[in-house]
Amino acid sequence: MNIQVGLVDTTGKLNPDLVQSVAAALNIQVMQDLPQFWNVQASVIYLPHASKLPAGVWPVRLVGSLPPGEGGVHMDEHNQPYSKVIATPKSDEWTIDASHETIEMLVDPYGNRLQSSTAIAISGNGVKDTTGQFNYLVEACDPCEADKYAYSIQGVAVSDFITPHFYDSIATTGTRYSFTGAVGYPRNLLPGGYISFVNMETNEWQQILWVNPGPPTLNNLGPAPQGTSLRVWVDSEMSKYKEKTKFKRKLNSTLMKSTEKHRAKLLEIAINRAKSYE
Repeated sequence: MNIQVGLVDTTGKLNPDLVQSVAAALNIQVMQDLPQFWNVQASVIYLPHASKLPAGVWPVRLVGSLPPGEGGVHMDEHNQPYSKVIATPKSDEWTIDASHETIEMLVDPYGNRLQSSTAIAISGNGVKDTTGQFNYLVEACDPCEADKYAYSIQGVAVSDFITPHFYDSIATTGTRYSFTGAVGYPRNLLPGGYISFVNMETNEWQQILWVNPGPPTLNNLGPAPQGTSLRVWVDSEMSKYKEKTKFKRKLNSTLMKSTEKHRAKLLEIAINRAKSYE
């Protein structure tokens, strides 16, 4: 089944050319990059009118603000996925967030996918494998979600994402554990990211968080609530943690300046090309 995702600006304040460029870049990411590792068949289109949503399209809604914990992927009244991403004209980092939510929506539409693999524990300024087994929530961008690891597609910054090999029992030569290669081995949590799992010994949920300066920390979530998406619940708990610790996002200014220049060049090329047909 080919899934169609629609990117739509509900604020009316974003540059339509930028939103259209982001939709085109996300379309390349989900058609070329993502299927190399995940069994996903999808495309992304630009929706010019927030008041019109074609049947069957999973929307990524760009919004001006959200209450704490309400970002990410959700289910509509028919249990079909959609996502909300905060986007303002002040900064273009929202393009990474839109990529993040699109990928996670496609890899695990309903937010309940678990993958059993070797347990991990905090070790100094990082994590390492330990004895035991965890059931990991498959959130394809969280372990490498920091802006530092984003990459560019046609002048648009998009999120890195893990591959299924992230859950391999051991590292093997030549294997990619994230698309960019930033994740160097199985269960390699990067600074700025986090990973959520069921501790099989206690049957309760935990997170290892590396979202603030300093070493990673362990967050005990307790038992999961019944009848709700695990991802929605986990992301809500993560939002509370960020609010409590006064989390500040570390922007990748080098990448953002580079992508802005790239888009300007592409615009110049497009204008010149159009003139050649006059």
